[in-house]
Amino acid sequence: MDRLSFVLFGHAAFQYLSAACELGLVDLLAERGPLPEVEIREQLGLQERACAILLLGCTALGLTVKEGSHYRIADLVASLRADGTWQKISDTVAFEQEIVYEGQADFAESLRRNSNVGLRRIPGDQPDLYRRLSGNPRLESVFYRYMKSWSELANTHLVHTLDLTHTRRLLDCGGGDAVNAIALARHNPALEVTVLEIPTSAGMTAARIARAGLSERVFVQPCDMFVDPFPTGMDCVLFAHQLVIWTPEQNTALLRKAHAALDPGGRVVIFNSMSNDEGDGPLVAALDSVYFAALPAEGGMIYPWRLHERCLREAGFGAVERFPVPGWTPHGIIVATKEAP
Repeated sequence: MDRLSFVLFGHAAFQYLSAACELGLVDLLAERGPLPEVEIREQLGLQERACAILLLGCTALGLTVKEGSHYRIADLVASLRADGTWQKISDTVAFEQEIVYEGQADFAESLRRNSNVGLRRIPGDQPDLYRRLSGNPRLESVFYRYMKSWSELANTHLVHTLDLTHTRRLLDCGGGDAVNAIALARHNPALEVTVLEIPTSAGMTAARIARAGLSERVFVQPCDMFVDPFPTGMDCVLFAHQLVIWTPEQNTALLRKAHAALDPGGRVVIFNSMSNDEGDGPLVAALDSVYFAALPAEGGMIYPWRLHERCLREAGFGAVERFPVPGWTPHGIIVATKEAP
C-alpha cells in the first residue's frame, strides 16, 4: 500500500519538489541552515500555514530533515548541490513543471489515439513541440536549460567512451544548443563539428557556440533533418537525444541519411536514454516515456536497445556495439559502422 499510495499521490510529491526549488527552500537551507520554522517562514515570505505545508511535505519526502526545532536539507540533496548536480535536477524540475506536467494529463488519450495529444497544451499550430517553442521564448529557455542539464548528466561518458582520435568531421544531428558538440570539440582538439538544427533555433545554437569560443571548429547548418540532405564526407554522425522522439520508421529514414553522409568506415552514434530489451524497465525510462507519448511529436518513447539496433541494420550499418552508461539516468551509447561495399 505504501508503494501504491506513492504512485497514487505522485503528482503531489513532485509539486513539493517543484515548490522547494521555486520558492528557494533548498538554497536557503543549503546556505544558511539549519533554521527554525519561523525563520524559514520569514526568509521565504510565506504565511505560517503555507510554510507548515511546505515543510511537512519536504520532510516527509526526505528532501529536508527536522532535528529538534530546526530544519536542514537532506544529506543526498546537500551532496548533489555540492557537486553541481542539483542545478541540473532543478532545471529538470522546471522543464517538467512548465512544459511536461500539463500535457501529461492527456497521456491516456495519447495512447488511445497513438498520437501526441498533449501538444495541444502548448501554444502554437506547428506539428511538434520544438517548432512551437520558438514562438514561446520563456518555455524555449526552460526547455534548452533542461536539455543542456540532461545531456551534461551523461555526456561525460559520451566524451570518454567515444574514441574520436581519427575522426576529423562529425555531424551532430538535431544538436540543440550544441551542448554535446561543444563537449566533444573541447575533448578532441582536432575535431570539427557541424550541428544540424531547425532554422528557428539555429541562431541560438550559433550564439552558444560563440560564447564557448569554438566558432572556428563548431558550425551550425540550419536544416530540416527529414527534408534537407545531410552534408557528405563525414567520419561520424551523432544522434544525441533524437531517436527517442520519432517512430522507428522515421529513425530508420534518418539513419539511412546518416549512412549516405558517411565515407566507408565511418560511424554513426546513438546517444540517449534506453529501456531494457525485456521491456521491464528501468523505471526512469518508463516514466520518461510518458512525455514522449503525450507531447513532443507523433512518435517516440524510450526505446529498447534492440529496436535501435534493428533500425541500424535496416539502414545498412554493421559492427554494432553497445555501451551502457552508469548512473541513475538510463543513458546508453550505440556505435555502428558503415562497412566498405
